[in-house]
Amino acid sequence: QFQFEESGGGLVQPGGSLRLSCTASGITLDYYGMGWFRQAPGKEREGVACISSTDNSTRYADSVKGRCTIYRDSAKNTVYLQMSSLKAEDTAVYYCTGDMLGVYCNSNSARYDNWGQGTQVTVSS
Repeated sequence: QFQFEESGGGLVQPGGSLRLSCTASGITLDYYGMGWFRQAPGKEREGVACISSTDNSTRYADSVKGRCTIYRDSAKNTVYLQMSSLKAEDTAVYYCTGDMLGVYCNSNSARYDNWGQGTQVTVSS
């Protein structure tokens, strides 16, 4: 039994930056494709950024391209989502998940069933 854990969210003004962290005990995240998804009130959970376990290639939702970077710190067994130039529309609860077969940001989030508790990101002036 293991659980992902997200942290790093908070309240930030438009144009600001945040770095979200995803950790897990009991597994080595380097072996997992990882993804960050977000869910705004009344909306479906959607993929934001994903990273491969094989070559660390990344993919991003069109809405965040150029503003977000997903990357790993293997020594810390952590996957990060660095966000900048934040907009009000980025307000959501952000979740991470992993799958040894890969995580695909354009997939229905329902195919992944192992999530953390989420971390709230609120972008507001």
